[in-house]
Amino acid sequence: MRVTDASLADTALLCGALRELRQRTDVPADFPAAAEAEARSAARDPRLPAEDATALPLFTIDPAGSPDLDQAMYLERREPGGFRVHYAIADVAAFVTPGGALDTEAHRRVTTLYFPDTRVPLHPPVLSEGAAGLLPDQDRPAVLWRLDLDEYGALVATDVRRAVVRSRARLDYEGVQRAIESGTAAEPLSLLRDIGQLREERERDRGGISLNVPEQEVVVRDGHYRLDYRAPLPAHGWNAQISLLTGMAAAGLMLDSGTGVLRTLPAAPDGAVARLRRTARALDVDWPHHTSYAELVRGLDPHRPAHAAFLQECTALLRGAGYTVFDGTAPAPGDALHSAVAAPYAHATAPLRRLVDRYVAELCLAAAAGRPAPDWVRAALPALPAEMAAGERRAHRVERECVDLVEAALLRDRVGELFDGYVVDRDEDRPRRGTVHLCDPAVVGRLDAAPEAPPLPLGHRLRVRLTAADPGHEPVRFVPA
Repeated sequence: MRVTDASLADTALLCGALRELRQRTDVPADFPAAAEAEARSAARDPRLPAEDATALPLFTIDPAGSPDLDQAMYLERREPGGFRVHYAIADVAAFVTPGGALDTEAHRRVTTLYFPDTRVPLHPPVLSEGAAGLLPDQDRPAVLWRLDLDEYGALVATDVRRAVVRSRARLDYEGVQRAIESGTAAEPLSLLRDIGQLREERERDRGGISLNVPEQEVVVRDGHYRLDYRAPLPAHGWNAQISLLTGMAAAGLMLDSGTGVLRTLPAAPDGAVARLRRTARALDVDWPHHTSYAELVRGLDPHRPAHAAFLQECTALLRGAGYTVFDGTAPAPGDALHSAVAAPYAHATAPLRRLVDRYVAELCLAAAAGRPAPDWVRAALPALPAEMAAGERRAHRVERECVDLVEAALLRDRVGELFDGYVVDRDEDRPRRGTVHLCDPAVVGRLDAAPEAPPLPLGHRLRVRLTAADPGHEPVRFVPA
């Protein structure tokens, strides 16, 4: 694929537009002085647990260059059969005092926000990129999960406790994929594929769905911005299965204890799957009547344009996720379910980047120890769903508007030019309006045909003309050529 870089002039323009976006979306700027001071003090003197688990040779797997390392793992076989997953999660509570300045600021921020030119962290970098992150060869406080699986990958035992851990290696997805495929990975890493594939089978058995959707991402290289399409590697999926496993184990502990906060997603509304079947027909995606939606999705190839377009449409079924809090009485089974996971599930593995995970950790530690949840956790529970919803709305808006800005910066001097693309979406009520996915560069934009034109050919290749691209003012727009 040919990649089009923004010129230096466009880069300067884009940086100004990104600053305006942060102001327009009320993105927090610097941390208050009191929060910074509290973070520096905590980084020097964290609350360390008594248990020493530094002998575990943990390793982290993250995107290359990722600054905030939430999770580290060590995988091993059990005798006479099965597996043991050691999963260490950064213990943010070792640094953040409930009700303090740092805690107050985390509740204001809710999530880490990512921009092409910077990141706006949930916690000060002295913690998120330093003292709290699971950096290699550093002793760190952690919430350490031990998850025992049988030979089929089913969870048979859960333990979670606080411990001091020490990661040994900082790995990235591409390197992990190469090592496993080449056979050079040591067993603790090669087991990621074995366990990941078994967990994918268990997901299939329970009717869960993991969408392998190509993502449009902003890439910065040598001070220039570009857009690429990225289809996840198998290693992304295997690693995600470890996180899902932990989130399901966390949900189980909280449900058993009667106090918790779950990530929930209701079943798709009536007519949603029928609409997807119509989309599949339009995209020439073969969907036999005896094949379930979950089975179909697992067989799609995200590198094929029609399949990629259909996978994008499938994300509509994942909208409506939220958080369900309970204290004293566990919710009914149907109200506790995340329909895509096809099981109860909780966000438990990203506390450096997401507020709710710190509370889930405390609830699970209390449940595993057979003691009541801390009062400060229970007091915060009622407000958490609304706080998280507001933070996620801001994060989604930032992500979409950042991509819009980079697209417009890349194409601002090419208005009037022709491009090849695929029609990946079409409005049901207005079939002459939809979305086009360009072959090159990696741009997804609105497509409008004239009122007298035929409906947009969903799923088919189409020559289009760029009609607008003005960074910070108007996103890219196309018409059929």
